[in-house]
Amino acid sequence: MKSLIKAAVVATIAIPVFSYAQSSQTLTRAQVRSELVQLEKAGYNPNVDEDYPGDLQHAELTVANQKSDVSGYGPGTAGAAQSGQ
Repeated sequence: MKSLIKAAVVATIAIPVFSYAQSSQTLTRAQVRSELVQLEKAGYNPNVDEDYPGDLQHAELTVANQKSDVSGYGPGTAGAAQSGQ
């Protein structure tokens, strides 16, 4: 019963956070659910409240890195080389 209450509290906190992050456009229920599924695939478990903000931030970073690396040929580079000197 306690885990059900924790899950409900985390859900009521997490869903407004997701919708606030993109306040310029409204999110549908399906979009919020798909974001939650992506976070869960990245390792976030809303039922465990050991390190709530840290776990969520780590999962968001993982999802962002997966979205930025679409080539599949290794990590992206920042282009730190200088040429012409």
